[in-house]
Amino acid sequence: MQAHQEIKVSKGTARDVVKLNPDDNVVIALRDLSQGDQPIGVPAPLPGPVFRGHKIATAPIAAGESVIRYGQIIGQAKSDIAPGEHIHVQNLGMGDHQQDYAHASANVPLPEINMARTFLGFHRADGKVGTRNYIGILTTVNCSGSVARFIAEAATKSGLLDAYPNIDGVVPIVHGTGCGMSGKDEGYATLFRTLAGYAQHPNFAGILLIGLGCEVMQVADLVGGRPIRPDGALRYMTIQNEGGTRRTIERGLEELRGIAQLANQATRQPAPVSQITVGMQCGGSDGYSGITANPALGFASDLLVRHGGTTILSETSEIYGAEHLLTRRAETVEIGEKLIARVRWWEDYTERNGGEMDNNPSPGNKRGGLTTILEKSLGAVAKGGMAPLRDVYKFGEMIDKSGFVFMDSPGFDPCSVTGQVASGANLIVFTTGRGSVSGYQPTPCIKLATNSEMYARMADDMDLNCGDIVTDGVSIEAKGEELFEILIRVASGEKTKSEELGFGGVEFVPWQIGAVM
Repeated sequence: MQAHQEIKVSKGTARDVVKLNPDDNVVIALRDLSQGDQPIGVPAPLPGPVFRGHKIATAPIAAGESVIRYGQIIGQAKSDIAPGEHIHVQNLGMGDHQQDYAHASANVPLPEINMARTFLGFHRADGKVGTRNYIGILTTVNCSGSVARFIAEAATKSGLLDAYPNIDGVVPIVHGTGCGMSGKDEGYATLFRTLAGYAQHPNFAGILLIGLGCEVMQVADLVGGRPIRPDGALRYMTIQNEGGTRRTIERGLEELRGIAQLANQATRQPAPVSQITVGMQCGGSDGYSGITANPALGFASDLLVRHGGTTILSETSEIYGAEHLLTRRAETVEIGEKLIARVRWWEDYTERNGGEMDNNPSPGNKRGGLTTILEKSLGAVAKGGMAPLRDVYKFGEMIDKSGFVFMDSPGFDPCSVTGQVASGANLIVFTTGRGSVSGYQPTPCIKLATNSEMYARMADDMDLNCGDIVTDGVSIEAKGEELFEILIRVASGEKTKSEELGFGGVEFVPWQIGAVM
């Protein structure tokens, strides 16, 4: 599958369907079609209505035969399918599939772009550059979450930041874990990486770390006698040692004033776009996701990589069935094998927890036209463009290479984005067809609509309409270039729709792995 495929729309009296690859035995409806309609390319009238974004057979498909979209298998017919029939959950299932991983066989470096493109960012002592200048109140455990919020609320009500115009705000980072867990297993290590990543994030000018005192995830272990932040803008305390809620709030406000004096010294200065790291997400996907917004994001991803920047693809459970497209682009065989090792981990993880890898698409995805996880994954992978895969990281693991990389995560969007932010993403781009609403402080989130109808309906939440790739014939390349310019503007301080609406207070969701005890 080519990430930057040209969209060819069959034209009759209306723009009816699109065929994405010459080898496909389906077309995708571009509008709601009625019984008796016969779009060009479909050899028989439709026996029933077909909604926009859904699949229509273009040839007879026998029971057990593969259904092909994007030139790739998306499942097998559960019964005989006649030309013109609607293909969906009633007649398409996911059978056994074998992939030829062909590690590193299609590793083609993209030509570098040596233009001196810059954005205005906040330069940190460790060499990283932030796109925002927040102060974070980070919690080790759910027991300190309310106090963290109390401190943030008190800082706002008291006007503590009024004298510090360069600070974007105070962000309490609260969650529901940190205790009732093992202190030495995979779940603990994952939470530790996540919290440490947020503590070091370049969009935070300083951190106030608060624990209760008796939890498994100890403040002392996180701090560990090492300089988490080389700028020294880290303060920490526990509620038990401070003497309770009120005293902790009072002390917390004092510490915030000290952090604010340091944070306010930072001002936006030019930085190369190579300092931008974008976490790429899709949620509430539909049949248009793999046609419009995802490949447009893929083109923008390649542009950023060519400028020396970094893009992160994630959601391991939602690349399942399309992982072979990534292993072929791996820079080395070892990198491809690292990705497959994570896929195998997920197969074991779901099996031992009574789940299955094909628990996707969601009900909303299915209403939008997606039927199997294979189909959804093929569209999701398009977000990654065509750049070589430089490495594979664990959830929340610090990204230490530029270029296109993969970070292991669930497909649950807030959790996946939490991992990407912990890994260093200073921008998030989120594509949606059904209309996801979210934001991820301290990292701004740019939301892309896959179809024009949803964009018009939810324009207050969407930053860019990619539906015009279908409705107006805009090229994927042009839309990708438009998105690239938005990335630079948002990195320089332009607010996204989710920031204007105030999102970010509940979207920090660490990945809980292991027993709750």
